[in-house]
Amino acid sequence: MAWYRQLHWQILIGMALGALYGVFAAQQGWGGFTSDWIAPIGKIFVNLLKLIAMPLVLTSLVCGVASLSDFKKLSRMGGKTIALYLGTTAVAVTIGLLMVNLIKPGEKMAADQKAKLQAKGQKVAGEDNFAADKIDSDKLKTGVANANKTKDSGPLAPLVNMVPDNFMGSASDNRNMLQIVFVSLLIGIALVQVPEDKRKPVFAVFQGLQEVVIKVVFMIMLIAPVAVFALIADTITGLAKDDPGAILELFKTLGWYCLCVIAGLALHLVIVYLGLLKLLTPLTLRQFFSGMGPAQLLAFSSSSSGATLPVTMKRCEEKLGVAKETSSFVLPLGATINMDGTALYQAVATVFIGQVMLDTSFTLATQVNIVLLTVLASVGTAAVPGAGMVMLIIILEGVWPADAPVTPVPAFLLILGVDRILDMCRTAVNVTGDATVASIIAKTENQLKPPED
Repeated sequence: MAWYRQLHWQILIGMALGALYGVFAAQQGWGGFTSDWIAPIGKIFVNLLKLIAMPLVLTSLVCGVASLSDFKKLSRMGGKTIALYLGTTAVAVTIGLLMVNLIKPGEKMAADQKAKLQAKGQKVAGEDNFAADKIDSDKLKTGVANANKTKDSGPLAPLVNMVPDNFMGSASDNRNMLQIVFVSLLIGIALVQVPEDKRKPVFAVFQGLQEVVIKVVFMIMLIAPVAVFALIADTITGLAKDDPGAILELFKTLGWYCLCVIAGLALHLVIVYLGLLKLLTPLTLRQFFSGMGPAQLLAFSSSSSGATLPVTMKRCEEKLGVAKETSSFVLPLGATINMDGTALYQAVATVFIGQVMLDTSFTLATQVNIVLLTVLASVGTAAVPGAGMVMLIIILEGVWPADAPVTPVPAFLLILGVDRILDMCRTAVNVTGDATVASIIAKTENQLKPPED
């Protein structure tokens, strides 16, 4: 197949053209035109992927579990999957903390800029760190409300949230992916226990639906290059707001911070993911990246692990050789609780905000607490809208000194300006982690058959 017919090259070209157009459109003041006539193409594409994610997870997981006769195998896979996800998340947070303490991006911010932020953050005695009635940002108010709801819900809230009281209600919202995984497991286990004559027709229906869903994914991916162009163009014009200099000024202020996050993500990808792949699977790096390239690029452009899930499953099965039985269980779970890139970002952001607003780095004990809070929050806030922001607010509330004379809000709002770009990077890392863990689990279960180079 000619290189220009390969999906990952088409997506790369779409990204490059989208970036060029975005810069040009910002210079020409075409932000409104881009938002009205180009961005909708990308949004339609993402919505289509989200549309198909739920039926894909449901049919794939039911078929995978129903084809098993050994429940011990299922529990073994589940234990290994969760252990790997939580373990890599803890390592990601640690890498993020090492990078932010080494680079110290908060100390490199201009003194006058830092003084302005600290002046904005002055609080009266007894005031909460995130006083909702004094916050102008609607987005931040929503995040604070969700964070408070999560904190007040109790330690077993993730388990409670995993069990839906209405299946149709769960299936109507992509944020409830873990609930769909639970229901699918339940149906699959029940099917195994049904007599063969009654099981067969139901199983055949799910298999037929699965094939239909896969064909729909193929159809949706036909517009991927054009959609990626639209998504990247909209991102750049949205950041610039008809003023390209605004992006440069923002990155000038937060340059070291962005560098710290991106360097940490790159380090985690190379050392942890690629290291685990080389040690625990027969996959070559060429096989992995050529196979997962379209999913990684799509994750980068869409900033959504959930929207990328159909493509991630398709590429893992067809290009990496991961059995459906494994991919249908590991990948939906990963899209929900595996937030390595996001967790690393939270760690860097927390310490950076401390360096800016408090003129100091947090103590070692506090940073150990950041590791624990981030790992737990990565699971506990998985089903909450704006999970990244909610996680960061929870962590900041947990480690911010009670007697601090300033609140973290001004610096928090500042980093939201570059959050979209960093979100793209960390989502790509999250999807890479999902595929890595799926490959490892498949290898341990003798369900990995890599294609020949």
